[in-house]
Amino acid sequence: MKVTVFGIGYVGLVQAAVLAEVGHHIVCVDVDADKVTQLQQGVVPIYEPGLASLVEANVKAGRLEFTTDAAAGVAHGDVQFIAVGTPPDEDGSADLKYVLAVANTIAQFITTPKVIIDKSTVPVGTADKVRQVIIDVLAQRGQQVEFDVVSNPEFLKEGAAVSDCMRPDRIIVGTYDERPKDAIRELYEPFNRNHEKLIFMDVRSAELTKYAANCMLATKISFMNDMANLAELLGADIEAVRKGIGSDPRIGYHFIYPGCGYGGSCFPKDVQALIRTAEQQGYKPEMLYAVEAVNQRQKLKLIQLVQRHFGNDLQGYTFAVWGLSFKPKTDDVREASSRVLLEHLWQAGATVQAYDPEAMEEIQRIYGVRDDLTLVGTKEAALKGAAALIICTEWQQFKAPDFDFIKAQLAVPVIFDGRNLFEPERMQRKGFTYYGIGRGESVKKHDKP
Repeated sequence: MKVTVFGIGYVGLVQAAVLAEVGHHIVCVDVDADKVTQLQQGVVPIYEPGLASLVEANVKAGRLEFTTDAAAGVAHGDVQFIAVGTPPDEDGSADLKYVLAVANTIAQFITTPKVIIDKSTVPVGTADKVRQVIIDVLAQRGQQVEFDVVSNPEFLKEGAAVSDCMRPDRIIVGTYDERPKDAIRELYEPFNRNHEKLIFMDVRSAELTKYAANCMLATKISFMNDMANLAELLGADIEAVRKGIGSDPRIGYHFIYPGCGYGGSCFPKDVQALIRTAEQQGYKPEMLYAVEAVNQRQKLKLIQLVQRHFGNDLQGYTFAVWGLSFKPKTDDVREASSRVLLEHLWQAGATVQAYDPEAMEEIQRIYGVRDDLTLVGTKEAALKGAAALIICTEWQQFKAPDFDFIKAQLAVPVIFDGRNLFEPERMQRKGFTYYGIGRGESVKKHDKP
């Protein structure tokens, strides 16, 4: 099929590359000329395992093209994806200006029947707005062209987006009627061979499904962080509790890992956006208020533990930080817990030596060059002379370190583990003062009188 994708950010680029890989002819349109030029040369501006090779192979094969020419993009595709960003507005609601701008662009140039797919994460009712924009512009042009608007939200995990797109759990499609269903089935047929993954529903239900899914996952994380804080007070170990409740198949092990808060481009934004949507309907989503509040509080957990141990004034202290991205296998630091930690450490007078396998360039871009931040090339280099080690991201390479080396490098053998990578008893035997999240006595016994 001939497909056009408007927006070559995270969602659009992954979707385009995977559709090209199975044989569709994809043209990607973006207003960022520099990004388009980079991609034409095979340079992928984001880090996602497997994506760069996929883009390179399909550009060479002629199945994946990049352009700033919107008219050519509209002319090319029988299917038009809208995959632009929906950043949070000042009140937390999703800003639809980019989505509606693309709808306007498509309407300006459309001359043949199109299936227009909302792939961006958008509030309930957005497809209605997209549809109306196109109707209005066509009326202004004095044209009548057949088109369908479809809601087809993405369910990609950063760090596993290519495999998620290649082997989706489900493909949610919201339509107004039966007409576009055959085109959607043809588009996704390569991903729907083992068993039926397409789930058709009305447009508004599809839009709400995306938000409900992410908010449910965020709820599980915040619940476990609440339980972790309670475990500390009670002298229980949240990791034992996690294994105990995860063994119940009604609960499962996914998304019940306690830590220093969730971040990224989806959960914080989507929870806030669904809250605003509910409030606009006159409804108070008490559960979502709590999910957001717990997460904001949890992002302060590491700095609270650090100051519990060293005191509020951290002037003269240097801390080693392992992990800056909001999760492993990505360079994304949006809403990352590490950023809250860094900023509070600096406010308290501390300096930081940090390492992350992928996210240091992005941190440098955000914070610039500063005397209280040193980004180093290895996790070992971050340790030298530091007062303590703080872990923010559960990268694989952090899970089995040389503890004797760590102890020799640190000024004092203290570890603040924001992802519960290590066992408190083992850390104690190794001679460390160890603070986990919700690890009961491992935290409680270090309280200062």
